[in-house]
Amino acid sequence: MNAPRIVHGGGIAAAAARFGGRPEDWLDLSTGINPSPVALPAIDVAAWHRLPDRYRQDEARAAAACYYATPHALPLPVPGTQSVIQLLPRLVPAGQRAAVLSPTYGEYARVLDNAGVAVDRVASLHDITDAHGLVVVVNPNNPTGHLIDRDTLLALHARLSGKGGLLIVDEAFGDMQPETCIAPLAGDDMPGLLVFRSFGKFFGLAGLRLGFVIGESAVLDRIEDGLGPWAVSGPALTIATKLMTSDTGSIRDAITARKAALDATLTAAGLDVIGGTGLFSLVEHPDAAAIQEHLCRRRILVRPFDYNPHWLRFGLAADSRGDERLAAALADRAG
Repeated sequence: MNAPRIVHGGGIAAAAARFGGRPEDWLDLSTGINPSPVALPAIDVAAWHRLPDRYRQDEARAAAACYYATPHALPLPVPGTQSVIQLLPRLVPAGQRAAVLSPTYGEYARVLDNAGVAVDRVASLHDITDAHGLVVVVNPNNPTGHLIDRDTLLALHARLSGKGGLLIVDEAFGDMQPETCIAPLAGDDMPGLLVFRSFGKFFGLAGLRLGFVIGESAVLDRIEDGLGPWAVSGPALTIATKLMTSDTGSIRDAITARKAALDATLTAAGLDVIGGTGLFSLVEHPDAAAIQEHLCRRRILVRPFDYNPHWLRFGLAADSRGDERLAAALADRAG
């Protein structure tokens, strides 16, 4: 029997149906996405009119290699990294188990479970054994923001690759700290390492459904075959090519300012920020469920977690008005 679907952030329509109001009346702080999407570059008509020609993919791969600083690999564009998570059961060596460093993004273990792969949700890398042929590490982690250093990941990779295993490192939230990322090391010289990168989170274009996978050519070919032809649209490839070769410093500065404003708002409300990344903050509170419901009644959506009822994840507001609205709602509860 398949595991139940996971309720992710971004469910504004469902929240509005339960608590009232129109979806556009809500302040969505439930996701880890740049709340100010970047301006879309011009897209030529042929990108819409024709199936995506190979040259568009080649240009996007070259742009991604520059952006992610991957001299040993050309990142493969995919229609969101979730599409590749669905293919992971094919990459588990026969007769071996998978391990997912947890708690983390729940789709990894769910997909592996549903495919009949024996999967262990491990709390520490020390729990990885020779029985594990595929290991997933989200780095920085979602939702805790915990970051594992490169040397530790490389030591784990050496253990796995030495026996034909595969290390998956999900760097979906790595754009704000590129110096910590392992993506630059991935490629044919590093067999057994596969890195996932998200495009839409940093650029605020999650609806584009675009990600990149970085690793050895043979594994990327298997993934591309598994996705089938024309998996990524021409407009998506064109947008990625142009934005990834542009100056992204102002985007990073804006996210940093928004994150500082969020943390100041949460701290002023007496909430304990225990983790996060540049795009979200994790709060721990014994009355987290009550806070989440109170905010919903004020048309503000944040992310609860069924596996830890004391946690709430807060995404970034687009501007100071959003911060003020959140502050007022939290003060109203305190009052």
